[in-house]
Amino acid sequence: MSMSLDSHIEKVLWTQDQILDRVAQIASQITLDFKAAPDPPLFVGVANGAFLFLADLVKRVQFPLFVDLVRAQSYGSGTLSNGAPSISLDLKLDVKGKHVILVEDIVDTGCTLSCLIEHLEAKGVSSVSICAFLDKPTRRKVHIKLVGDGKFYKGFECPDYFVVGYGMDFAELYRNLPYIGVLKSEFY
Repeated sequence: MSMSLDSHIEKVLWTQDQILDRVAQIASQITLDFKAAPDPPLFVGVANGAFLFLADLVKRVQFPLFVDLVRAQSYGSGTLSNGAPSISLDLKLDVKGKHVILVEDIVDTGCTLSCLIEHLEAKGVSSVSICAFLDKPTRRKVHIKLVGDGKFYKGFECPDYFVVGYGMDFAELYRNLPYIGVLKSEFY
């Protein structure tokens, strides 16, 4: 593996500055929407992809909040999900009666997200919002239904490229790129 990750990238879709501007806008919107809520919402990051987005987002939200992580795995190989995710790391905090904001790096088929929403519903949450950094509606296979008065926040609509960076990986690499780029096909 060459030391220059940048050389593996065909083009940059969103720069670090564009990303942080957009994260600040989403955080402002969430702050407006929830600052009057009687109880602090729980931000649940979907590991591992959402870890940078989650960190940048919660630093900019202007009210008390809880943070937890969950992991769902779609067992499959390569760049395609096999559409049957399972929960492999569960929440530590009790979510019964809470408002949950699920923080995702990217929504494509929607299968993982639907699985997580059902999982949270079974635990008795009062509502579920989605906060996805990237949305790839062209790849959607399932309709995502929010819970209660949940909202869908999204950073950018993503064209159907294989993207990496800002927490997103290919074979666990490239998560540390500060921008979002399209991976050259020879690397996957």
